[in-house]
This record gives sequence, structure tokens and C-alpha cells, in this order.
Amino acid sequence: MTQAPIKPKRWLLAVDPRVYHWDTLFVKGKEMWRHAGNRPEAARQFKQVHRGDRALCYHGKPEHALYALAEVTRDPYPDPQYAESKKLVMDLRAIERLPRQVKLAELRDNRLLRKIKFLKNTRLTICPLTEEEYAEILRMAGIVASPGIPLP
Repeated sequence: MTQAPIKPKRWLLAVDPRVYHWDTLFVKGKEMWRHAGNRPEAARQFKQVHRGDRALCYHGKPEHALYALAEVTRDPYPDPQYAESKKLVMDLRAIERLPRQVKLAELRDNRLLRKIKFLKNTRLTICPLTEEEYAEILRMAGIVASPGIPLP
């Protein structure tokens, strides 16, 4: 019996641009991402990520804005740099920079996004998004679905 394909999930990935800038991903095109941190909540979320999931890329200080879109190209796996630890990494592929960066204040002002955990705790490095939240954020960034063409 074949298993039904897993519906891709949507994520918000946050980094400090002074440590890792999302432009690095765009220069390389594809990269191992290891910036989720060591917090237990991040590890739990990381285990739910799968190949084909989409991520909105967020820069923390000083920008505090959503910057780009990326796709997970490989399920999370043990970090080869730290073979002894349980730390996971994932491979990401750059899709596109957002036509317009969406500032944290704009996200917080949008009533449709109030349930996003990241908006209550911006120290999170990985946060799940619903399809509705993802679509609304893309709309705010200037990406709108066309009939017959799904959102990226």
C-alpha cells in the first residue's frame, strides 16, 4: 500500500543577519542551513520539516523584516560538523527575494497573523505557518496568486 504524499508545510526561518545573511543563500543557490540554534522548541519544530516545504526567510536586528523565499531540498539530518550532538541541519534552495520586505511591525498589525507564535516571541528561529498565514504574508510582500497558478 502506498502512502499519500505529505502536503508541504510552510515555515518562518529567522536569523540574525550579522551572523548569517540570506543573501548568502542566493549567492550559493543552495546551502546547508544550520542556524536554528539549540533550544528544545527549535529542535521539535525542525523534526517536522520535510523536503518540499517552503520557508519565509526573516532577518532579525537591525532589519526586523521578512526578506526572501526558500525551499527545503532535503529532510533534516544530523549536522556533519557536530557528529556527537543531536543538532540537525537542512538543505535550502533560494527561490526569490520578496518584492517588498515585510517589517515586523506590519506583521504584528495584521489581524490575520495574530496567532503566529513568532510574533509573540521573536527569539524563535523556526516557526510553523498555516497556509492562510503564508498566503497573507506573500500578499503583503507583493506576491499574489493567479487563477491556476499556485503561490510559490
